[in-house]
Amino acid sequence: MASNIHRRDWLKQSTLAALGIGFSLRSLGGEDYLPRELGSETGLINLGSNENPYGLAPGAKKAISDLISSVHRYQYNIPALQTFRKELAEYYGVTVDHILVTPGSGEALNLMARAYSQGNLVTATPTFGILPNTAKKIGVAVKEIPLDNKKIHDLDALLKAIDANTSQVYICNPANPTGTIVQPAALKAFCEEASRRTMVSIDEAYIDFLDAPYNESMLSLVKSGNKNIVIIRTFSKIHAMAGMRVGFILAHPDTIKTLAANYFGNSNFCMSALSMTAAMASLKDQSHSVSSKQKNAAAREFTTKSLQELGYHCIPSYTNFLFFHLNNYQGDFAKDMLAKNVLLRSHDLPDGKWCRVSIGTMEEMKKFVEIMKGVPK
Repeated sequence: MASNIHRRDWLKQSTLAALGIGFSLRSLGGEDYLPRELGSETGLINLGSNENPYGLAPGAKKAISDLISSVHRYQYNIPALQTFRKELAEYYGVTVDHILVTPGSGEALNLMARAYSQGNLVTATPTFGILPNTAKKIGVAVKEIPLDNKKIHDLDALLKAIDANTSQVYICNPANPTGTIVQPAALKAFCEEASRRTMVSIDEAYIDFLDAPYNESMLSLVKSGNKNIVIIRTFSKIHAMAGMRVGFILAHPDTIKTLAANYFGNSNFCMSALSMTAAMASLKDQSHSVSSKQKNAAAREFTTKSLQELGYHCIPSYTNFLFFHLNNYQGDFAKDMLAKNVLLRSHDLPDGKWCRVSIGTMEEMKKFVEIMKGVPK
């Protein structure tokens, strides 16, 4: 009974217009705040934040356990953590001077908005909200270019939107909330052209869910010496470290030096020792990432097929979430689904209502599909 009261009180405040695009059950950064009363003990199926439901790699768990006795020290006083940037650099085939570490990619996006605020920002709509929202808050003009009819970035329109006052272009690829991708060759050509005129920031949070040839990072442009390309990555998704806040930027050493001097100077200090040691261990435990990716693909395929059989149009997804049209659904879908113990996102766009649902375990997705069978269309 108490949980139901808390649920009703929370729902009164839960439809947030933080992104200005009608995304229900969102926080200011684009993710949800889940009240303690609505935790797993109530049977809630949490499909709202694109988390990895399979948890940390075994090696990461052991690394955390082994470091517990040292957490009374600052991370710079723990010898085992001094190789963190070096190990990241070696893994991605760059030097330590190409890397800035941040407490989650969200903070990197936030700081990038501030670092390139002397002009307008060009981005897609809808997209992940942290960078454009921060830009708006500090007075930056944001040019929001609609996705095409397949919910993919319209690269030609984005290029045309760049003008003499554009300080940054932001692309989330794979895209959030739609789960679509831009073909690597097309994205590379776009980056090469756009970077001649402005800074280009590519958010690759979900790239680890892609298979070849689609999983080509734009990091090759950084390695070739391009100073106007910034790659933003995270350990929150495939590495299942969303709550541990580990992110990083890959860019030309000169760009990294400029960012570090102005906005990112303390970002490394803001990361916990346990997070850093877990990240290093997770990089070495590839079997867990591979397993998570395979399980996600199977559950995503099942969910897509099931929703299509129920008459929903699903955008082909390359990620750990799915974007589908809600047909003629009346009301606030996310709010109504929360009443059924499912947390997800609903989205109002010019072409109707859409839902973004994260891909949980196969068991969770089967429960979700069963609930969807009773939803009026």
